[in-house]
Amino acid sequence: MDQVIVETAATMSPWALFMQADIVVKSVLLLLLLASIWSWAIIFERGRRMRVIGRQTDKFEERFWNAKSLDELKIPKGRHPAGDLFLAGMKEWQASVEGKGPVDRQGVRERLADVMDSSVEHSVTDLADRLTVLATVGAVAPFVGLFGTVWGIMRAFTSIGLTQNTSLAVVAPGIAEALFATALGLFAAIPAVIGYNQLLHRVTHLESRLHNFATSFHALMSRELDGQAE
Repeated sequence: MDQVIVETAATMSPWALFMQADIVVKSVLLLLLLASIWSWAIIFERGRRMRVIGRQTDKFEERFWNAKSLDELKIPKGRHPAGDLFLAGMKEWQASVEGKGPVDRQGVRERLADVMDSSVEHSVTDLADRLTVLATVGAVAPFVGLFGTVWGIMRAFTSIGLTQNTSLAVVAPGIAEALFATALGLFAAIPAVIGYNQLLHRVTHLESRLHNFATSFHALMSRELDGQAE
């Protein structure tokens, strides 16, 4: 009896279920496994990047508000979104104010706002780029698993028809691989949905933080512009 249980457990193991499945179910299982690996890679990569950006933004804002002059802030381009935002604003400020001729104050303000908004949108778009993959996996994976389930159940009923045998030994393998496809679909979809929601929340929070910084920076430069015009 114990030997039968051991043999049955070995037959119903994930690897055994995969090996005894037909080409359609195998393709579904491989597709879901690859989708799960891809989703976890995006979750870890984007999560680590968001943590690094959060720390860099904290340090930059502390340096920015404690700096005696804007010239003290030397931020290498491409390091983090807040630094890129600052550099974009300063570049536009220098191009607009330090040139020859009268300064169009309203035009400078509008260009500063446009440049900083563009910098924020570029940074947010870059960070949210791969999140659509998580959303797609979360939405599609259960249906792909369901397709594998339906196909496996069809095979089980076909086996019954061919063998004229309704015993569990005939039906169990097909049903087991069908349920395995469903389980793997959920295994791919659930982390993808959770990761998407968490990362989207963090990207949205960073976007709000960048817009707040851009507003404060714009007000600072606007006051500086008013001082130069006097």
